[in-house]
Amino acid sequence: MTSSTQTMSMPANGTHVDARTWIAVAAGLLGAFMAVLDIQITNSSLRDILGTLSATQEEGSWISTAYLCAEIVVIPMTALFVRAFGQRRYLMLTTALFLAFSTLCGAAWNLQSMIVFRMLQGFTGGALIPMAMTLVMTRLPPAKRAVGMAMFGLTATLAPAMGPTLGGYLTELYGWPSIFYINWVPGVLLIAGMYWGLDKEPLNLKMLAKADWLGIAFMAVGLASLTIFLEEGNSKDWFESSFIITFAALALIGILGWVVIGFWRADPFVNLRLYGQRNFMVATILSAVIGMGLYGSSYLLPLYLGQIAGYSPMQIGEVIAWMGLPQLFVMPFVARLSQKIDNRIMCMFGLGLFGISCLMNAFMDASTGYDQLMVTQVIRAIGQPFVMLTLSNFAMNGIAPKDMPSASSLFNMTRNLGGSVGIALLATSLTNREHFHSARIGESVSLFASATQARLDQLTQFFVSQGIDPATAANQAIAAIDRIVRREAYVMAYNDGFFLVGVILIAAIVPLWFADKVKSPGGAGSGGH
Repeated sequence: MTSSTQTMSMPANGTHVDARTWIAVAAGLLGAFMAVLDIQITNSSLRDILGTLSATQEEGSWISTAYLCAEIVVIPMTALFVRAFGQRRYLMLTTALFLAFSTLCGAAWNLQSMIVFRMLQGFTGGALIPMAMTLVMTRLPPAKRAVGMAMFGLTATLAPAMGPTLGGYLTELYGWPSIFYINWVPGVLLIAGMYWGLDKEPLNLKMLAKADWLGIAFMAVGLASLTIFLEEGNSKDWFESSFIITFAALALIGILGWVVIGFWRADPFVNLRLYGQRNFMVATILSAVIGMGLYGSSYLLPLYLGQIAGYSPMQIGEVIAWMGLPQLFVMPFVARLSQKIDNRIMCMFGLGLFGISCLMNAFMDASTGYDQLMVTQVIRAIGQPFVMLTLSNFAMNGIAPKDMPSASSLFNMTRNLGGSVGIALLATSLTNREHFHSARIGESVSLFASATQARLDQLTQFFVSQGIDPATAANQAIAAIDRIVRREAYVMAYNDGFFLVGVILIAAIVPLWFADKVKSPGGAGSGGH
């Protein structure tokens, strides 16, 4: 075992945790929050960014795709980098680079430069997500891990909720570059916390020389291609596009190559054999489902509020905030409960609430707004902590200390992949279902139907009374009816999307019961089978 993994597994006993350790763990959690937040912080500000960079909406999708690609590639590599550089040095270095690239994103002069800087930002920030989980598992004694995991769960669920809110707020007040410059506040605190809270570890650069670079190359090509395939598929019409077919083939070759080499080599850069452990396998499958639910609902709701309700980014933020704020109060209660109750029951309760909140959103109409959505957002906020904390417990239960970085990387990578799959699925569903509902409503709202003719007459008379000539008024009446049909078709398509997410979340309760009974360490019955 390397020196870095030895030092990482030190605090195995006792319940006392000194201030230095808590500061290191808190700094790591702050880093994970910052990295997850940056995935979606550009969503609210995309229109402003594209206006400044003279880019189209379709070209602009690469701003988030570039970040996601780089992030998902670096997450499985963090275990290797930690062994080579040591936790303290690696975290400080990657954070410093993340801040530099964030600043360059804010100063980007065209779309190409923005995409390059976003990719580099994702590559340096992605490591912060699994490292936070590794710090909780390796630096805290078992009795304190429930608290640490609860805090880690908050970073994963609060950040997607706060991304659009914070992005919209900062853009409106200070302009879009501020969404990148704001990273300096948590970034500097993180570097200071790591410098003070972690011990210096010796460099072990030989690890890089003998690393499984062929496996890393296959993994990088596979995961990056899969992310591009998922993120860009809908806008390119999936397999009708040679571009998408190419990336689907590269994804398949890359991931198969990575799996074969990962099982063939005695010392792979990330331990894929962990998928052979039943609890870990169940936890990662459910992690993908939760990623789908988290990022999927965070994708649908702002889109609906902007397109149908006509909300500004700031107003959208106020609705989304209700998915985040209650979690701060629920999470400490969930952490305490997880030490006493079978985590499968808690996870089932959380998945049920999350699924029900999405099913409640499946009955919206064009007038649905802040007041009606607040209830579903609060239900979602109560459910999510029950899932995030318990899944982390399932994933890390029975994992050897030397495999903690690998387990953390694979668990977090799967959640991000689930998010990409969810958004791709919902974007496609939204397009297809809107066409379907438009056609169905169009059958009823034909120019020959008496109800339609009566409505057209009313609208024509209204436009004539506004001083418009009869011929133009008649055309405007038809256009107004067409807009109503399109709006109602979109509302029904959004409802279908929420219904799909709700059903998937509730169906995920079934594989949950294939996991062993687990409780958080420190309470009655300290974990285990």
